[in-house]
Amino acid sequence: MKETFNKKIYNALNERFQLDNLVSFLKHKSVPKYRNTIWYYFGGISLLLFIVQVATGILLIMYYKGSEDLAYESIKFINAKVSFGWLIRSIHSWSANLMILAVFVHMFSVYFLKAFRKPRELTWYTGVILLFLSMGFGFSGYLLPWDQLAFFATKVGTDIAGQLPFVGDFLLKLLRGGEDVTGATLSRFFGLHVALLPGVFVVFLSLHLIFIQRQGMSEPEDWKNKKESEKTTIPFFPNFTVHDLLIWLIVINILAILATFFPWELGPKADAFVSAPVGIKPEWYFLFMFQSLKYIPAKVWLIEGELLGILGFGLAGLLWVLVPFWDSKTPKGKRNKIINYVGIFAISFIIIFTILGYLLD
Repeated sequence: MKETFNKKIYNALNERFQLDNLVSFLKHKSVPKYRNTIWYYFGGISLLLFIVQVATGILLIMYYKGSEDLAYESIKFINAKVSFGWLIRSIHSWSANLMILAVFVHMFSVYFLKAFRKPRELTWYTGVILLFLSMGFGFSGYLLPWDQLAFFATKVGTDIAGQLPFVGDFLLKLLRGGEDVTGATLSRFFGLHVALLPGVFVVFLSLHLIFIQRQGMSEPEDWKNKKESEKTTIPFFPNFTVHDLLIWLIVINILAILATFFPWELGPKADAFVSAPVGIKPEWYFLFMFQSLKYIPAKVWLIEGELLGILGFGLAGLLWVLVPFWDSKTPKGKRNKIINYVGIFAISFIIIFTILGYLLD
């Protein structure tokens, strides 16, 4: 019997790239099936939204001009003159926010499932770095429309960075390209957003995916302790992959609805000589920190309150990144309780102060 056309293509590729090894790997790869399996899908959702970011970003950069004189006008041109330009921009903005939300959910699910423990410490470290880079994408991209809200929000954000001891003044000038937020700041943020951050992100994303594929999906401790006859798994391919694609389809539909019925707005053009808008606030993923700093007194002993708050968040972030290290030093009888209490406190703090940030001026 003659080989089919598809079989011929497969054999040709297999001869050159040893596809049989990959097929065999996919056939034997499995995912634990239990009541928390749903959380495994948020890593794939984050990946999908990053792909959407790249695709829509490439389309936008064809028309966007990253200069003080042309940035705002190029966004208006995209919204009004480019076919479906307003939709592409709206999808880009909504997917950025949904991506950060998905990465947050993914991080906390990994934390509570204790998937950061040996031998997956490097997977955790690269994942947290990806979260920080995602927030950096959001911060740098927020200024690019060069409207009034983005201008003053960036001014507030870089002012906070300038409060850091020793390196604050240097960091402020590095971000702004000078003392104030100007066209130089816009050019720097544009370069960060479309060149530096994507390059670094792809490196850590590649490492993260390699680690996951080499080590497989994490298995919770209570699931590990079950008898082999009681354990249930899902074949990664095609079962888990099909479920993943179905969830991707749902996410794409949600993204399309949000982008169509709630298009991303563009405010008045940035002007350094007008007053800042009343009640200016950063994006939601920075809002809990911004709101927290408001409740710290101007002076705490001899330290400025804002500086104390920034140092506190910096220390908390460092401890969060290093959770595999200090978790391994915790007495075994208390490990799970302490980890759960810290995680519940972190989620509660973020949610409460984010809500307060939206409700209060």
